[in-house]
Amino acid sequence: MTIRRFAFVLVLLAGVAGSFAMSPTLRAALGLVPPGGAVVQRDPKPVPDSKTAVISIDAERIKLAEIDLQAAGPARIGRRLVVPGTITPDAERVAKVPVKVPGTVSELRKNIGDSVQKDEIMAVLDSSPMADAKSEYLAARLSDELQQDLTARDKSLWEGRAVPELQYIRSRNAAAQTSMRLSIARQKLLALGVQDSDISALPNAPSGSLRSQSIVAPISGRVAERKVERGAAVGRDNLETELFVIVDLSRVWVELSVSAADLPVINEGQSVEVGLRGLADAGVGRIIFVSPLLDKDTRTARVVAELDNRDGRWRPGSFVTASIAVDQRDVQVVAPMSAVQTIDGRKAAFVRTKDGFEKRDVVLGQRDGKNVEIVSGLSAGETVAVSNTFSLKAELAKPGDGD
Repeated sequence: MTIRRFAFVLVLLAGVAGSFAMSPTLRAALGLVPPGGAVVQRDPKPVPDSKTAVISIDAERIKLAEIDLQAAGPARIGRRLVVPGTITPDAERVAKVPVKVPGTVSELRKNIGDSVQKDEIMAVLDSSPMADAKSEYLAARLSDELQQDLTARDKSLWEGRAVPELQYIRSRNAAAQTSMRLSIARQKLLALGVQDSDISALPNAPSGSLRSQSIVAPISGRVAERKVERGAAVGRDNLETELFVIVDLSRVWVELSVSAADLPVINEGQSVEVGLRGLADAGVGRIIFVSPLLDKDTRTARVVAELDNRDGRWRPGSFVTASIAVDQRDVQVVAPMSAVQTIDGRKAAFVRTKDGFEKRDVVLGQRDGKNVEIVSGLSAGETVAVSNTFSLKAELAKPGDGD
């Protein structure tokens, strides 16, 4: 660069610096700023119009869009402890059907998987010891009836001074003995599994039925196991002593393992949400047992919750995830988490109005499962959309008529 050109650049820079040092009046005179001192902005960018926060939609379109509504309101929420668990049968609803007398299976009326009702006949045995017990009962019954008649006659004669008192006393003692033998024979039949109704019907039953022993269901449920076949000998020596296993799965248990550190916040009676992979809805159970003992290897305690299973969706052996509510507290406004959308980086909910929905920014608090506390933005009693809210979000994002 030549000396002349370098000097020209210095003069130019000095002139620019001087223009910034000029007084406002001089700068205005030279046309650098307009009178009044306002700065001129070149080609300002237009501010976009904010989109409306109201979506007009009638009740019929809401129904067609399958948008469910729910009122926000007070509820109890809390922190949740999540632990793994296993579905098991309720131990009080499992029954084994035993054989109480030796015999041979002559009839099977139930198979594996069949439903049974309490006291329903499941099988019939052919048993010689049962025939002996029934015959003993019938003989004791007949003897007792005869002796009771003799005692009643002797009492009448003694009262009429026709027989001595000693004869009546002997007759009365004999009646007490026959009555006792009858009671013992009846208790023996009950111990062998004969029902009261069958015992009452014995005097009129055909003689061929004395060898038959009906095996009845002790509880209602389904047959989980059948351990014998027709014609099998059971009940003697080392032979099978159980015919069936019945399970009532209308209520099941959830076996949980809780660490020692979490045990202080676990109590019987607490609510438990049980989730299974592949099931959209969680089940709600209740803790019924907290073991006072710790496993020496895992340092965890056994916790049992009971769960309603009348629909049969909880199968024993399934691995589940249990969420236990702890540190619960009451809050004023709670809504389903499905009602909350993220719009322009903010959490929002769609509140039902007479004309449709209004987008309402909300501030979330503590979450409890599928519900969340609404700290601000909603009032108790307001109705919000809780399903298919993506369609409302998409409707809100559509360009307006002036776009």
